[in-house]
Amino acid sequence: MRLLADPLRARIVSLLAGEALCTCHLVEETGAKQTNISNHLRVLREAGLVETEPCGRFTYYRLRAEPLEALAERLHGLARAARTTLDDSRKRPCP
Repeated sequence: MRLLADPLRARIVSLLAGEALCTCHLVEETGAKQTNISNHLRVLREAGLVETEPCGRFTYYRLRAEPLEALAERLHGLARAARTTLDDSRKRPCP
């Protein structure tokens, strides 16, 4: 979740959710500098959120669904637990 907290990184992820893009497309869409985009893509790639596809002298980046689905399942589980706690008015008594 920390990876998606950065506004530019979140924008990159949103753009990649719609289609595979290269760095030049992301620079054009976000207005950020190429080095900044490349750094964010490196972080996302190292975290396993994006994968690369060489295409001539360009590299296209594609968002991977599996890590996002795993995060969504975890968040959904936390939301269910929070809802149950609220519905049951569950709280730990003080000693």
